Amino acid sequence: MIVLVLKFAIPLVVSSLPILITCICFWTRRKPAKNLLLDEAKPEEITHAQSLLLDLSMIRAATANFSEENELGVGGFGAVYKGTLPYGQELAAKRLSTTSTQGLAELNNELVLIAKLRHKNLVRLLGVCLEKEEKLLVYEYVPNRSLDTILFDPIKREQLHWEKRYRIICGIAKGLQYLHEDSQLKIIHRDLKAGNILLDADMNPKISDFGLARLFGGDQSQRITTRVVGIFGYMAPEYVMYGQSSIKSDVYSYGVLVLEIITGRKNSSFTDSGSGKYLLTYMWEQWNKGTVLEMLDPCLGNHYPTIEVLRCIQIGLLCVQENPSDRPNMPTVVMMLNSNPVSIQAPSKPAFYIGQSVMGSHAHLKDKLTPMSLNEMSITEIEPR
Repeated sequence: MIVLVLKFAIPLVVSSLPILITCICFWTRRKPAKNLLLDEAKPEEITHAQSLLLDLSMIRAATANFSEENELGVGGFGAVYKGTLPYGQELAAKRLSTTSTQGLAELNNELVLIAKLRHKNLVRLLGVCLEKEEKLLVYEYVPNRSLDTILFDPIKREQLHWEKRYRIICGIAKGLQYLHEDSQLKIIHRDLKAGNILLDADMNPKISDFGLARLFGGDQSQRITTRVVGIFGYMAPEYVMYGQSSIKSDVYSYGVLVLEIITGRKNSSFTDSGSGKYLLTYMWEQWNKGTVLEMLDPCLGNHYPTIEVLRCIQIGLLCVQENPSDRPNMPTVVMMLNSNPVSIQAPSKPAFYIGQSVMGSHAHLKDKLTPMSLNEMSITEIEPR
């Protein structure tokens, strides 16, 4: 009887082996799919990220199943939703659009980087969700939303008196200094703009959206990329033309932001009557004439310390100089902002100067940049020369 059973059982087992092996291979390939976006990261980089994994059902409940009422806005990744966790913690969930043709690499980059960063002037990551078809980053909720929604609104910006603007200018500088110098990583944001500065309940700035950030290790300070990402008007000329991103390209973007905060005007939408001059051009010319205070946001009235305002304008102009080596680094910017007696050099002509001399030595780009493109259009691909 036993011999008879074995006679039939052994061929059955042998014939089933191919099916069993196929199932095992399918399962081992299928199982890691949940963490597919982490595959390119080093093991030591994803340890912290994996500890932040959140359950999809919890995020759905917190955001009322991603309802329109909870939608905070839509960006390159997709929509961002406000939510509240059971214990009362408010959150902002960035949900990658399933129809988006971009974002997977950026999301992976953001996940690995943000999980390591801790600073009061950076938006804090609460967790991530990589489950089924959903890919989400969950941040602290920042109630006053982005700087651009207040600064460029003719009514809302009245609440930005000088003390608040100065606090925002200093806070952004400290956040960038942390990214460039003080964190265990060296990070270049590459997309610094008013829309990526969030304001908390006390109007303290928090830098957000590190999906476009580039990670540098060791002594590297510059990288050439064939994919230029960002917004014209905030982007340094060497980045636009050659794809060269460095900490000094972030400094350029910071300088544009400082001048926008002081004037309440966008670099792109401001044009001097009839001359076609843009904000950076006009600010530098007024600085040389000694009439730059006329450029201040009228909402400030006469309620500002003149020396402090002039120092911020001078720092802003220094940050947007054409030659990256002439721009200060962020530790120097922080020192200049916080030290009244410090001697600050005179700024030279800014990059992307539109006037008699177009963009310094980069005049050949004049015909390629229209007024509409300088600050409103995102660019995605450029070949370095």
